[in-house]
Amino acid sequence: MDHNFENLDVWKRGCRLAVNVCVASHKSQEFALKDQIQRSAISIPSNIAEGAERASDADFVRFLSYSKGSCGELSTQLMIHREVCRELKTKPFANTDAMIEETREISRMLSGFIGHLKPSPPLHLES
Repeated sequence: MDHNFENLDVWKRGCRLAVNVCVASHKSQEFALKDQIQRSAISIPSNIAEGAERASDADFVRFLSYSKGSCGELSTQLMIHREVCRELKTKPFANTDAMIEETREISRMLSGFIGHLKPSPPLHLES
């Protein structure tokens, strides 16, 4: 089945989140964590796009699952960043809490989309 990822709200929100994360983390001196955070954020819409370009819904679902995993990864990394900043008495990225909440919302959207695309199990009728 052909899916145009550019029309998907979840992809659009994933792109917006990735941009927000990259801009917010741009000047961070936490180079390793910053790199991981940016990679996780970019993976969210990238996996949606890659899955949409695959030949089957089963492939698409697999890549949507990867994207969902990246949401959890990004959320965790942003929480770690926030706690590191608390310990160091520095400021976290602008809108860190909002970005964490957006990962949760995108994850919920992906769950719904995955459920929509997965084939329903066959009904077993008893005779």
